[in-house]
Amino acid sequence: MERDNKQNMYEKLAQKYGMSIATAKANTENMVQMGKEAGVDFQFDTLILTNTFDAHRVTMFAKNHGLMHEMTNRILRAYFTESKHIGDHETLTELAAEVGLNRNAVEKMLASDEMADAVRADEETGRQYGITGVPFFLINKKYALTGAQPTEVIVNALKKIIAEDEITVLNNQDGAICDDEGCDIPKK
Repeated sequence: MERDNKQNMYEKLAQKYGMSIATAKANTENMVQMGKEAGVDFQFDTLILTNTFDAHRVTMFAKNHGLMHEMTNRILRAYFTESKHIGDHETLTELAAEVGLNRNAVEKMLASDEMADAVRADEETGRQYGITGVPFFLINKKYALTGAQPTEVIVNALKKIIAEDEITVLNNQDGAICDDEGCDIPKK
């Protein structure tokens, strides 16, 4: 997608999926309602569509500074709730500074192609796993949950994964038993 897109969310969805704008708007209502229930205020009417590649670069930059979680949350809130243009370098720099990144370092990174390879590598990994949308949860590089799911579905999936991936001890030998206090070696 281009950085400065003149379409709104509903026009883009209608075009992409061959539906009317009214249908596209109706289809987002479920997400809006789920967001409200989770404390997220989606503002699709004013959301600014853009190419998010540079936002991903800033997130990777933040990861290198221990602030990936904070940066991701800030970008998502800016995009979905505050209708900020997250393809714009000035906006991204401001958001990065808000979470504690050095403004000059972010400006320098955005003016270069730094972090582009890291983002492209993530994109390739996503293609290899067949990821075509979000949310997408990949667990142990083996199990996947796609789309927004109710808590119960996620909990049940995790229970199943834990049950299937339990460690099985293949030998019967007695060994040292260790915990935070140290190790006890069994007497023979």
